[in-house]
Amino acid sequence: MSASTQSKELLAQQHAQLQKLDLVITEEKLVLQQHQPNALLQISEEKNQLLLSIQSLDQKISVNQVFAQDKAAGFLSQELADIENLLKLCQQKNQVNGQIIAQSQLAVERMKTSLLESHNKTSVTYDSKGKKSGGLSSIGLKA
Repeated sequence: MSASTQSKELLAQQHAQLQKLDLVITEEKLVLQQHQPNALLQISEEKNQLLLSIQSLDQKISVNQVFAQDKAAGFLSQELADIENLLKLCQQKNQVNGQIIAQSQLAVERMKTSLLESHNKTSVTYDSKGKKSGGLSSIGLKA
């Protein structure tokens, strides 16, 4: 006996969705590396929609009795192993993207700090009592 057509179709859908996710994550990496904020917003929305679809299908599979029986009988072990491997690949790629984002944020913070330090050094003035003052107070900001 073999797995039902219904179970195989569900897993084929799940595999196809994960393949799309893999492509989106790969595209996301390129967008991150090229520093394209508008494209990043678009790809993030696409990724979120895909993740919602994957979650919805996963819920559908989890309550499917025929699938549960086929899985328990061991009929779907190869398909499930393929899906698990693809999911792990997506997770690894997503972690790399997360590291790229974290590094970008650090670079932005370093640049911000450098600009503020540079501004503070060049904006030192003296008040009416002859004391040094400086920083962003000259533009109405106080820390």
